[in-house]
Amino acid sequence: MEKQTKIIRLANGYHVWTRKVGESPIKVLLLHGGPGLTHEYLENFQDYLLPEGIELYFYDQLGSYFSDQPDEPELWTIERFCEEVEEVRVGLGLDDFYLYGHSWGGMLAIDYALKYGEYLKGLIISSTTASMESWDKHLLELRNSLPPDVIERMDVLEQLEKTDAKEYLELYWNYFGKKYICRTESMPEAVVRSEARINEQITEILLGTAAFEVNGLLRDWNRWDVLQNIDIPSLVITGRFDTMRATEIEEMARLLPMSRSAICENGSHLTMWDEPDIYFRHLITFLKDVEDGSFLTG
Repeated sequence: MEKQTKIIRLANGYHVWTRKVGESPIKVLLLHGGPGLTHEYLENFQDYLLPEGIELYFYDQLGSYFSDQPDEPELWTIERFCEEVEEVRVGLGLDDFYLYGHSWGGMLAIDYALKYGEYLKGLIISSTTASMESWDKHLLELRNSLPPDVIERMDVLEQLEKTDAKEYLELYWNYFGKKYICRTESMPEAVVRSEARINEQITEILLGTAAFEVNGLLRDWNRWDVLQNIDIPSLVITGRFDTMRATEIEEMARLLPMSRSAICENGSHLTMWDEPDIYFRHLITFLKDVEDGSFLTG
């Protein structure tokens, strides 16, 4: 397996880590979620996509573990991250490539496609809804569906500002995370590794500090009214048990001019891990349909 690591110097003087894996005219740049996680939880992409002749570019966004981690809160805006993706594209020499974004990375991919879509051959938006308001509403619905005694105890701990307490984290994971974040029997090692290295400063600035509410800088992010401006082949994909509402993913695909949606019926937010065969089949089919010109008719 051919691997090539490249450190890209940004205009602001900081450096970001990238790694090319494979060799193919079909090139996919991966944008991880978080915000503030690492590329590591996407490592299984190489297990499924490389054998299909697809070249991958892993990349740790600025602030993430393998890249520089400046203590400069003013850097953590979606606008700056979008410009960073463009700098990475130029640094890697990518043109006519596919952009994949998961969760926060999907938001970033949408904004990149709106501004720099001319460089894209296709777009894959995974586990991302078109506005934070939409996500907030669904998170509240999911929280309200938990057992009443669990909700009551979480309310108490939230009022005491103890959302980082062991009891709260266990309640969150046992009653919410195991159903809506990752449905595997045990958390994949690559996911554990990525989460252990999360840059919490970035997460708190962009998403906020609440478990079931976005109260950070991204709280007003909304792209529903401009999705029709992304005029490139697009795949919008999620799991039925994702924290994003599946019907909204289908609505995004309806609004995007050249798009299809895919719902993995047993998947959660990390569908690439809990329903990988179906998830990657959708991705591979999309990429190959675009490549052979059958996307609009297939």
